[in-house]
Amino acid sequence: MHAQSVDVFVMNHFCRFLFFPLLCLSAGMACADDVDALIAKGDQCDKRLETKEALENYLPATKVEPNNPALLVRVAREYRHLMSDTSSKTEKLRLGEVSLEYADRAAKLAPNNAEAQLSPAISYGKMLPYMGSRDQVDASPKIKASVDRALKLDPTNDTAWHVLGRWNRVLANVNVIKRVLAKAMYGDLPTTTNEEAEKCLLKAIQLKPDRLMHYIELGRIYAQMGRKEEARKYIEKGLAMPNKEKDDAELKQIGQQTLQKLG
Repeated sequence: MHAQSVDVFVMNHFCRFLFFPLLCLSAGMACADDVDALIAKGDQCDKRLETKEALENYLPATKVEPNNPALLVRVAREYRHLMSDTSSKTEKLRLGEVSLEYADRAAKLAPNNAEAQLSPAISYGKMLPYMGSRDQVDASPKIKASVDRALKLDPTNDTAWHVLGRWNRVLANVNVIKRVLAKAMYGDLPTTTNEEAEKCLLKAIQLKPDRLMHYIELGRIYAQMGRKEEARKYIEKGLAMPNKEKDDAELKQIGQQTLQKLG
């Protein structure tokens, strides 16, 4: 091979090495070596609560590693975050379904991973207020099963205790008439108490005392129990804490609404 031909050969290969990864990324795809970098960049966007930007990094990575449970959990979380950014009930449910799809895939792929097992429960929980009655009844045992699996794997998961506490609070508030109607149309609803919900949130606070969502949820439980002073105490504590997570602003609004109802 002539020297000039060798130079051309080397330059062609150099250009492919330099520009091929960039072409992959510009086309919305990730090369295998870029996946870790994409996830790291997505994590930084997530910390800054930049949901769409986080997905712009996570989603291309799933094209290369579609069976990466930790990555699927991240994508499910970002779609849940997008639910908070829209006021449309229809769009919230659509985004929730997408989130649930990724969460279910993660749970199936990683039966021994607590975060993967918990992800479907969180997605269902976010969708629950916007579902019809039948879907709410169907989702209830799925949430409980998901949380139970997560807590069996990791009893120190404060988010799992929070979700379980909220599950207990919601079901404890279903009156007899609603239970009878639900049973006749869709099947039995689980029975539980506000006291069980209280235990779960106290555990969550013990494990992670710097998350405002735990205090506001515990305050809502006390409001439901008629323990107004304790309800005010915990909700006001949560409201005084700085926003750190995507849902914090929305949760503070719910806390304010609960305080107004207390009078």
